[in-house]
This record gives sequence, C-alpha cells and structure tokens, in this order.
Amino acid sequence: MAAFDTLATLLGPRFATSDAARAQNGRNEAHFPEALPDAVAYPQTTAEVAAIVAACAAEGIPVTAIGAGTSLEGQHLAVRGGISLDFSRMDRVLAVNAEDLNVVIQPGIPRTALNEALRATGLWFPIDPGADASLGGMAATRASGTTAVRYGTMRENVLALEAVMSDGTVIRTGTQARKSSAGYDLTHLLVGSEGTLGIITELTLRLHGQPEGVLAAICRFDDVEAAVNCVILTIQSGLPMARIEFLDEMMVRGFNLHSGGTLPETPHLFVEFHGTPAGVAEQAQSFREIAEDFGMADWQEATTTEDRSALWKMRHSAHYASAALRPGVRTLATDVCVPISRLAEAITKAKALATEMGIIGTVVGHVGDGNFHYAVRFDPADPQDLARTHDFAGRLNELALALGGTVSGEHGIGLGKQKYMGAEHGAALDWMRRVKDALDPKGILNPGKMLPPVA
Repeated sequence: MAAFDTLATLLGPRFATSDAARAQNGRNEAHFPEALPDAVAYPQTTAEVAAIVAACAAEGIPVTAIGAGTSLEGQHLAVRGGISLDFSRMDRVLAVNAEDLNVVIQPGIPRTALNEALRATGLWFPIDPGADASLGGMAATRASGTTAVRYGTMRENVLALEAVMSDGTVIRTGTQARKSSAGYDLTHLLVGSEGTLGIITELTLRLHGQPEGVLAAICRFDDVEAAVNCVILTIQSGLPMARIEFLDEMMVRGFNLHSGGTLPETPHLFVEFHGTPAGVAEQAQSFREIAEDFGMADWQEATTTEDRSALWKMRHSAHYASAALRPGVRTLATDVCVPISRLAEAITKAKALATEMGIIGTVVGHVGDGNFHYAVRFDPADPQDLARTHDFAGRLNELALALGGTVSGEHGIGLGKQKYMGAEHGAALDWMRRVKDALDPKGILNPGKMLPPVA
C-alpha cells in the first residue's frame, strides 16, 4: 500500500509492521479474541496524526486509536486491520492554567501521571476509573469511576478538545470558559464516541482543588438489600459522598483469595469523604447514622494517606481478584446503570439470575450513581459455558433497560454491546448512523465499533 510507504517515510522507526508491535496492540483486558492491526503508528504531534489519517483516508485504510489499552469492550482493537494509532508518545502536559482551574494535555498521558505533575499546584484531576488509563481513552469512552458520584464523569470534566477528523482536518472545539451557548456542542459529541467520529489529539480538562481533609472507611452489612438501600438513602439525603462503592460477598471472597485478606464474606461498602477536616468528620458521622439503621457493622476508618491508598488499591484490583474465584479461565466484565431508586432491585435480581444460571462472578459498583459491574468467570473453550455467560450478560442488559436504565454506565459499547443499541435508543439509532456517515463517510475511523450493522 502506498500509504504505508508514505507513513514509513514520515515516521521512520515510529512506524512498525513487526509481529511484536502488532501483537502488543492486538491484545485486550477483556474476553475478546486478539485482533492484530496491519501496522502500528506512534505519532508525537497533532500534525503527524493529521498526516497519518489523510494518507489512510486516501486509500480507505482503517485507523483505530489506542491509549493504554485498558478498555473492557474492545474499543481499541483493530478488528478490520489497518493502522493502530498508538498515542503512548503523545503524553505531555502542555499547560497548567491554575487560576482558571484547567489543564491542557496530550491524549496519551495516564491519569496518575497527570496528577503527579499537578501535585505541587494544589489541584488534581479526580476522575478515577481504577485502571491507569490514558486520558484520551477516558475521554473517548466517556469514562467515570469511583469518584463520579461527586465530581462527575469525563463528560462534565472536558472543557475543550482538538481532534483530527476522518479526512485529516484538524478542528478545535470548546474554550477555557466554563460555559458556552455558541453553536453545536461538538466537544461532547466527540467525548464518548469511541474514536468513531474523530480522533482526540488534545484535551482541556477541568481541575479541582485537592481536598484539605479526606477520610475513607469500610463497613459491612448482612445482605445486599441492606447495603444498597443504605446507599440509596444516603444519596437521597444529599450527603456529599466522594466515593461510595458496593462489593458483594463474592467480590469480598475474591479479595481474600487474591491478597490473603480476612474480610468477612458479606456485602461491604467502601466510602470516602472530602472537605475540611471538621467537615469530613461530620459527613462520616452522618453516614454512620444512616448506615446503622440498615444494620451496618465493623466500621473501620482510614485517615492516613497510606491506609487510604491500600484500601483503594484493593478496590481497584477487583478485575484481578475476580479471577481468583475460578483460576485459569477468562472474565467477561460488563456494567449497567439504573435509576438510583431501582438499584436494590437491579442488583438483587441480577444476583438471583446468576445463581439460577450457575454463573460464578462478582458484583462491584459505583452505586452512588446507580452503576454496577458484573465480572463473570467463564471458559471460552467450553461452548456451553460461553453461551451461558453471554446469555447472562444479555439478560442483565435487558433487566437494566426494563428498569429505565442503560446497558453501559461507563464501559461503553465497543464490540460487546452493539446489539443492544436498538433496544436502548430506538429511532435515535438511525440518526446516530447519519452522524457517523456525515463525519466519517468512508467509514475508516474505528470501524466495527459502537453501531450495530444495518440488518
């Protein structure tokens, strides 16, 4: 292909067709089979991204962006070959505008590296999906995580962006201003589009002040209903939780097996409060009073940085701890989100369904906003096990929709949830296809993702 010769000249050793480079970007954290691109490009500037996309557009070559590769619905997999556009070398902080509480970054920087760079400023970027994901990937999948209940998702925290469109044109959307009524909101059209409408090459992100006081704690409950109803009343009471995470008894067992812990194997909540030292103490006491009405026990606080880090490191290891329940197989990690008032019903019915179907899995959730995750262990070489697992995931999606929710609160659609887009969006799905056709008429940007094939 002539485009490959052009890119090899443009990028030199940063254009790779070796088996090792292709295999590295063809893997995924989830259950999807490997999908190798034909080549990997490692740009360092927006101009290089534009040149790569223009060269590929001329020959109809697919372009699939990849950051840290931590997505759980296969968004970064080059399922139709072409170029894997690897942003690992576009990882700089371009400007910190402390007085305006924002930062301008390249898309390849991981979230932890950004916060390390911000440490001396007294500011931080709070969105925390668990994995050390790249911020461009987080924007492209509209990620959220443990702190979304207080700080929102990537949707609320992206002020502006730069993107390369499907013909190589570079556009800028949004400004550093906190609000705008000028024109179509292209910023938030591209946020969450999974690289199917444009490729993000720069982000302006909202920052927050580092809280003066932080208090985290864990506590347990006798059953799922008590724990989740405690969450519902906490949110309805207006208590400003920074994090409120649910773990079912199977997830706690996974943590114990994975790290040699001794937590009682009953449902738990992991919580955190941000504010002044006096404020967080008051918030924690208010939460305890609510939780005690639901039979809460074993309240354990973590006030030092080290203890809090250990607590949240355990929570963030959920993907790997789930594997301890059934070693040697794979995990289908799925998520749904429902209205907060239907959360207890959703989790209870999901767990009953799993028991009925013989599913081995764990439930964790950012339940303060109605979002929970089911990680199912299954053997992909066993046809019956594979079919049962996908049937369970499908029925979980149907349950979420029946309760007025969505098939994904934060993982996105990617490869795994396309077939539910029609059920969730109805006639709006056709208009999504029209947007895709208008912005990517040759269909080269991350093809095979998000939108299901036309029947």
